[in-house]
Amino acid sequence: MTVLVTRPDAQGIELCQLLHQQGITALHHPLITISASPQLPELAEDLASFDIIIAVSQHAVTFSDQFLQHRRICWPNSAIYLAVGQKTAHVFSKACQQSVDYPEISDSEHLLALEALRHVAGKKILILRGNGGRELIYSTLVERGATVRYQEAYCRSELPFSATECVPQWQHAGVSSLVITSSEQLAFFVSQLNGRNLEWVQHLTLLVPSQRIAELAHNLGFHRIVTTPSAANRDLVVALMP
Repeated sequence: MTVLVTRPDAQGIELCQLLHQQGITALHHPLITISASPQLPELAEDLASFDIIIAVSQHAVTFSDQFLQHRRICWPNSAIYLAVGQKTAHVFSKACQQSVDYPEISDSEHLLALEALRHVAGKKILILRGNGGRELIYSTLVERGATVRYQEAYCRSELPFSATECVPQWQHAGVSSLVITSSEQLAFFVSQLNGRNLEWVQHLTLLVPSQRIAELAHNLGFHRIVTTPSAANRDLVVALMP
């Protein structure tokens, strides 16, 4: 079995290394690059005024924390800190030196079910994210009466590829499983394929970290979809173990 890993940067490299340690061959083909957002200076303006701060990914925490350290600004002690997943919560807790709550299932719906977000009328909430995504969190919290602001912490740039070049290489390498951890990356990946190349990819075993992405995958024609408990590399490795 060979696994095609599409996670970007260090997360993708780490997943490939973990799979290799288990005797599983992995190919790294990142679909995006990630860089600090030019909008990060906005984070320094009124950070201390927020009642709740939510991080949607490890990258959101890392780039935000690097910026604050450079400006010598501390995370506020008075805020409630939340994260979409356990790994993000761990990284966030180390950065802000506060406890960070997270849902057992790493998706927007289960985050919104946390006790801290049930009664937020009049609260001021900051969502740390990349350029786009997690609109459900924003819209639901606004409906519940909160004042919500996005803080773009990083930018994702897509990496186009030639299916006519890549797919034969993946076939030759014996790729049978595919890891994609966001709906945006899944849609982009499929947009780069057509005809027989797309049909071949649709018959791979696709691993995704949420039911929402699984539903999108089904709508995009994938036949074998595995939903993992989270996007953490350890959960992905367990799901890929023979």
